Amino acid sequence: MNFLAHIFLSGDNPKIKVGNFMADSIRGKRYLEYPKDFKRGIILHRAIDTFTDAHPTVRLSTKRLHKNYSHYSGVIVDIFYDHFLAKNWNQYSDKPLGLFVDDFYDLLGIYYDVLPINIKKMMPYMIADNWLLNYAKLDGITRVLDGMNRRTKNRSKMNYAIKDLEDNYDSFEAEFTSFFEELQAFCTHKLNSFT
Repeated sequence: MNFLAHIFLSGDNPKIKVGNFMADSIRGKRYLEYPKDFKRGIILHRAIDTFTDAHPTVRLSTKRLHKNYSHYSGVIVDIFYDHFLAKNWNQYSDKPLGLFVDDFYDLLGIYYDVLPINIKKMMPYMIADNWLLNYAKLDGITRVLDGMNRRTKNRSKMNYAIKDLEDNYDSFEAEFTSFFEELQAFCTHKLNSFT
């Protein structure tokens, strides 16, 4: 799952949300250096990734892309799935997406000192271009895929994946919807195990 899903699946604890968001920047056992709830967010992030990568429905989505994008297929599916979460947000949350996103950006400011340097460098772009809100639109996903492709020095060709999304839109959306219900239950259980 990509940024929006990880944040959403973190429950109401702000430190768990921030920990989950920054988790990809924390390698190995370095998570042990963080206070309890940030640490829990990092642990939750890793559990979500493990659950997602092994799930047969997610593998259906990645298999559809594998021929053209090889090992980048999983990253692309994460982005697609965030699109469907944002697009169908009202089915998952009572809080409007714009308000949820603004509240999260405020959290990043509050806990700025805890964030790894690469997150601090990324934040101004993320907020200025409002990545999380723009996941709901295809042109927002196009910009994300273009940016990811540039980061791979154009090796991934991820910028072409928007066509795959458009051509197989209903299949990807059905797979997301089926999978996300299971992922929400998994995360609720994991969060409950922290208390």
